[in-house]
Amino acid sequence: MPITMPRSLFVFSVLYGGMVCVAGVLGVKQVALGPLSVEAGIFAFLLLVVVSSAVAELHGQKTATSLVRLGFIPLLVSVALIQLVLLLPADALKMYKPAIGAFPVILDQGSRLMLAGLVSYGISQTLNVLIFSKLARGQGRFVWLRGIIASVVSQVIDTLLFITISFWGTRPILDLMAGQMLAKVVLSIVLVPFLITLFVAIGRRLDAETPAP
Repeated sequence: MPITMPRSLFVFSVLYGGMVCVAGVLGVKQVALGPLSVEAGIFAFLLLVVVSSAVAELHGQKTATSLVRLGFIPLLVSVALIQLVLLLPADALKMYKPAIGAFPVILDQGSRLMLAGLVSYGISQTLNVLIFSKLARGQGRFVWLRGIIASVVSQVIDTLLFITISFWGTRPILDLMAGQMLAKVVLSIVLVPFLITLFVAIGRRLDAETPAP
């Protein structure tokens, strides 16, 4: 008997897995947004927040929480593959010369940073789904407002966990933490209402077009 799943869940799951992998790579770059400074991985992370919230809205909290947990699979596989590639010798004759030194700088993360990423991802994304779902109280209204609240709280927790685990005892973290939190809160307020409304609408459209089995 064939296994069927809503089209929106399939599409969003594929997107979610991709964003889990790329978030860490983008996070290497620090970007300036006016007076705000934030690591570029926030854009992929905001998409993770939006997608998991949209799945919770369309398919329930349990399904969205399962999506977050399954996100550990592509995350761990990508980390393992990166470490494997870093261990293999570069072809100095054929590889683009500037890339030989740049590749490990961009992709090589210490074990402490990896641990921080895993812990902050799992807790903050699970918390996002929980808050977003509980705020609905069975009504399913105010998607944009629930998205903002859940995103802001989860982003603050993510920053608190990641920076503390990564840099506690090695560098001052309070200013770094405050700046990151402010930037992420502002981006959540500005971007999440539009994105989550869009993704829920896209999901409903996809499911409406799903052919009957």
